[in-house]
Amino acid sequence: MSVQDKLHAKKNAIEKSLDRFLPAEENPLVKAMRYTVLSGGKRFRPLLALASGECFGLNPDAVLPFGCALELIHNYSLVHDDLPMMDDDDFRRGKPSCHKVFGEDIALLVGDSLLTLAFEVLASAPWEESKSVQKEQMIREIAQSAGIQGMVGGQLLDITLKLDALSEEDLQDVMAKKTGALIQVSVRVGPILAGASSAEVLAMTHYGKNLGLAFQMRDDILDSDHFFPQDPPQHPNAASFYGVEGAKIKLGQHIQSALHALDSARLESEELRFLASKLLDLKQKNE
Repeated sequence: MSVQDKLHAKKNAIEKSLDRFLPAEENPLVKAMRYTVLSGGKRFRPLLALASGECFGLNPDAVLPFGCALELIHNYSLVHDDLPMMDDDDFRRGKPSCHKVFGEDIALLVGDSLLTLAFEVLASAPWEESKSVQKEQMIREIAQSAGIQGMVGGQLLDITLKLDALSEEDLQDVMAKKTGALIQVSVRVGPILAGASSAEVLAMTHYGKNLGLAFQMRDDILDSDHFFPQDPPQHPNAASFYGVEGAKIKLGQHIQSALHALDSARLESEELRFLASKLLDLKQKNE
């Protein structure tokens, strides 16, 4: 079976699990939650979690709740990002954004509901009692990565940093938190839950950090097709800061650093290597 086929099988398992975890009642909030989560997406974060778990010998069924929780958190962030008071985006994944279909009030509650559901899924994940410490650590790390130390902190920087005084350190901080934090914690799922060595955890952390930066770098490069010098982006953007060609160079460097982290720790994962290398394809936007 090819690496693409293996990832496709994992994605199918993720889709089925997300459908199962989401409520099934007939009310506007639940409809909006299901519209948001089940409307497509590459499932990059849960795929990373499953590939990471497989790399350390974990049962995919045991890792699925952690991957799905990360996807629920990611989707909550997208709903809130699209709201008029944030990025004001009318479309997501080729369809009208949640707030355009269901209203801003429902969209706000969708984000709240997906975030809380994610931690319900995490808390309910079956796990061996003797290894509960690893599960507790993973839940704590996911919470930190989603909160003010991670994604939300990055969103704050994204809307408050002054673009005319933006430094490279500022830009890296935004990317590492807003986008990178959830990606980094996704690849830490495997070694943390498996009780891997500190060296292996560190290697996966370096892989995830560089992958997160590359992911946002790629999005910014693709977004550059939609703005012009007279209409620059209103938020920190790598393609605007480095120039498109400079951002492409940075993208390649981050991918090489990610792959080097795997090699240095002798971590064999065809899927993790493929998911990293795929970011060099500048044809289709990440989500």
